[in-house]
Amino acid sequence: MTPTSAQTAEQTALSRILDQRYTCRQFRSDPVPRETIETLLRMAQRTPSWCNTQPWHAVVTDSAATDRFRKELLDHIQTAAPAPDLTFPGTYHGVYKDRRRECGKQLYTAVGIEKGDNAGSMRQMMRNFELFDAPHVAIVTTEAELGIYGAVDCGLYINTFLLAAQSLGLGAAPQAALASYSPFLHSHFGIPEHRQVVAGISFGYPDTEHPVNSFRTHRGDLDEAVTFVS
Repeated sequence: MTPTSAQTAEQTALSRILDQRYTCRQFRSDPVPRETIETLLRMAQRTPSWCNTQPWHAVVTDSAATDRFRKELLDHIQTAAPAPDLTFPGTYHGVYKDRRRECGKQLYTAVGIEKGDNAGSMRQMMRNFELFDAPHVAIVTTEAELGIYGAVDCGLYINTFLLAAQSLGLGAAPQAALASYSPFLHSHFGIPEHRQVVAGISFGYPDTEHPVNSFRTHRGDLDEAVTFVS
């Protein structure tokens, strides 16, 4: 196989994984074997980072620890106010607002929530904190002193994690919602204050029969995201 044909084969494999990946919002209850999880994490560890600093750290739960976390988190959010370590977007305008709305509409349509059904919307929002019934969750943190680029590197790590999960037949859901209660995560998992919570990732085997996993978001055309200069 020539270098060119080998490269083409690799690009085709990556393209297939990118096309197939989606945010899984309903998982089966059966746990993922530790060997498979370690394979996933070793793949994610190959993520590139600024000066090879590798600022990420992931706390990964097994089924029993996931259930404890899920229960205690649900109890906590009944009375606690959101307090993320990293600043969340203040507002969305233009195409960013449009894309966000479209994603929400697709989600609600998939699970039969009609416009104006505030109770249904709240129930679906709370599914974030139920971890979509996932048997595992990874809490990804960065070193605070590395600032924005440490967080960017962790974003790359999360992306590699998601693609690796897809390649292994797993589903995954990146969740900023979990990071919105960072003080609880620090306390529950013993995360030191010099680490900042970036996001959580619920993962496991996807429930492919559930309607919430039936829709796919679209991506903008290249001319929306790229400017070529000659």
